Amino acid sequence: MELYLMQHGQAVSEDENPERPLSREGVTQIQASAAAMKTLGIVPDAILHSPKKRSKQTAALIAEAVNFPYSDLIETETVKPSAPAGETLAFLKPLLGSRSILIAGHLPSLGEIASALLSAGSKVHIHFENGGLCRLDVTFLPTTEAELYFHLTPAQLRLLARRP
Repeated sequence: MELYLMQHGQAVSEDENPERPLSREGVTQIQASAAAMKTLGIVPDAILHSPKKRSKQTAALIAEAVNFPYSDLIETETVKPSAPAGETLAFLKPLLGSRSILIAGHLPSLGEIASALLSAGSKVHIHFENGGLCRLDVTFLPTTEAELYFHLTPAQLRLLARRP
């Protein structure tokens, strides 16, 4: 299974809006990343997001770009910022028959998920940026033998989407 991890787009400050929706720049950022996903032929079988507004908006923008039905987006507490990686992986286990899954999530949980899948015991540090995309290939769960297939920054995704 291809597991895609994307940190939500840039959000407004909590002072500006306590729900922290995506900023204009964050919307543009995710639209470019989603266009790059379409260019690369990435159409997930499942898209997961947290209950937080910025995560929902990120998932919706990706769904729109890759023609994924909004009604099939999966909201789960297991991809919230502080969710333990073990809970996320337990949630993913029944979805293992999927070809690909995207998590539109948060830090630090995305880093914890990647580390748990790539290493037994020692911590793996992967730098996530808003709107970047990481692909891990996973054959079974739980595992510490996932393969890091690629990690693209938002700037690289903008180039793939042919956007300035």
